[in-house]
Amino acid sequence: MLHKNYIAGEWLEGAGVSPNINPSDTSDVVGEYAQADVVQVDAAVDAAHAAFAGWSRTSPQERHDILLRASTEILTRREELARLLAREEGKTLLEATYEVGRAGQIFDFFAGEALRIPGEKFASVRPNVEIEATREPVGVIGVIAPWNFPIAIPAWKIAPALSYGNAVVFKPADLVPGSAHALAEILVRAGVPKGVFNLVMGRGSVVGQAILDHSQIDAVTFTGSVATGRRVAAACAGAMRKFQLEMGGKNPLVVLADADLANAVECAVNGAYFATGQRCTASSRIIVEESIYKQFADALIERIRALVVDNALTPGTHVGPVVDAAQLEQDLSYISVGQAEGAKLALGGERLKRATPGFYLAPALFLDAENSMRISREEIFGPVSAMIAARNYDHALELANDTEFGLCAGICTTSLKRAAHFKRHAEAGMVMVNLPTAGIDYHAPFGGRKASSLGPREQGRYASEFYTTVKTAYTLP
Repeated sequence: MLHKNYIAGEWLEGAGVSPNINPSDTSDVVGEYAQADVVQVDAAVDAAHAAFAGWSRTSPQERHDILLRASTEILTRREELARLLAREEGKTLLEATYEVGRAGQIFDFFAGEALRIPGEKFASVRPNVEIEATREPVGVIGVIAPWNFPIAIPAWKIAPALSYGNAVVFKPADLVPGSAHALAEILVRAGVPKGVFNLVMGRGSVVGQAILDHSQIDAVTFTGSVATGRRVAAACAGAMRKFQLEMGGKNPLVVLADADLANAVECAVNGAYFATGQRCTASSRIIVEESIYKQFADALIERIRALVVDNALTPGTHVGPVVDAAQLEQDLSYISVGQAEGAKLALGGERLKRATPGFYLAPALFLDAENSMRISREEIFGPVSAMIAARNYDHALELANDTEFGLCAGICTTSLKRAAHFKRHAEAGMVMVNLPTAGIDYHAPFGGRKASSLGPREQGRYASEFYTTVKTAYTLP
C-alpha cells in the first residue's frame, strides 16, 4: 500500500516512492511512502495560505475540540502507534509507547491552550484612551522535524501551531514517514479543515528547501543538525520571517564525590544510552571528580554490561539499533577517532549480530578522555559516551561549560549549595539535578543556548512566543 502526501485536503501520490526500512530487521519494509516534489510543496503552501484566513478566525472552542479528538485517538491507539514507531525508528517498544503517550498529552495540553490565549489591558498615560495587547496567529508555519522522535517532536510543533490558529505545512524526516503519516490521518479524522494541515514527505534537499524558498511561508520551526539549522536561519533571515531552531548538544553530566553513586550511575546510563543515545539531550560527556573516578567508572561499566541490545520489539531490550547504516558508520567512525586521540575504549563500540539483520552497536564508553578531544566536542548521536576527570567542582563546572553547545547540563550531588550554584552557572537552557539530562515535561519550556538553539522556546505556554504575534490596539471611545 502506498502512503500518500496530504495536500489541500486530498491524499496525493508523489513524484517518487521511498521504502521505510526497519532498522531492527532490514528485511522488514514498514511501508512505501510517497515523495513530494517542489510543485507539490508549492501547492501545499498555497493551500495553507488560502486556508489560513478562515482558520485563524475560528472559535477557540472549535480548535480545542479538534485537538482534543486528535489527543484521544493517539492515546487510544498508543500500543499500535508505538509498534509502528519502534519498527521505523528503532526505539524500544517501551520507549516508543512512552513517546506516543507524550504526543497525546501534548495535543491535550494545547487543546486547552486554545481556550487560554492571553491578552493584556494597559492604563494609558493619555486620558480616556484604552490599550489592549492581544496575540494573533503568525500565518503559515513550515514544520521540519527530525527522525529521532518521530511523533513527539511533530506533536509539539504542530499542536501549538494549530491551537493558536496557524496553518501548517509539515515535512517529516525522510527516515521516519510512518509515524508522521499516521498523525496526519488522525488530524484529518479529528476534523482539521482542508488546507489547514498539509503533509509533504521527502528529502530535505527537495522538500525542506522548497519550504524555505516559498514566499508565503511566514515562519519555520526546525529541529535537526547545526549545519542545516544555519541554512534554515540564513534563508529565513533573508526572507524576513520568524524561525525557531533546535539543533545539537554535547551535554555534560557532572558527578561529584558526594553524589549518591547508584543514582548517578542510573542517570549516566539513562542519559547516555537509552533511545540508543540518539537524543540531542544525551549525556555524551560524563565529568567525574577525580577522587571517585575509578569507583564510578567500575560501577558504570558493570551497569552498561547488563544492558540488552536487541530488536526494538523484543521484550527485555534496553537498547535498540542505530537508525540506519549511515548513522552506524558515523558512530563507528567516532569510536575510531576516540581511540586515535588517546582515549581508552573501556567497552563496547563494536557492531553486533542479532537474530534479525539490523544496525546494532554495543554501547561504548571511553575513559580518560580530554575535553579537547573531538569525541568530547562533536555530537556523535549514538550510544557513545566519554568520561572526563575533574579536579574539583569548580573544574567540573568549567569543563561542563567549555563547549559550543548549551542545551542541557546535569549534576549529581547531595550538596544543596553545589546544586544551587550549578543551576545558576551552567551555561545551558535546561539543568537537571540528580536526574538524567534526557527527560523533559511537556508543559515546561524546552530549548538551549549557544549553538544548540535559536529563537523562542518550544513546549508549554512559552510556545506562544513563536506561534503568535502581538498586536497593540489603542482606542478612544
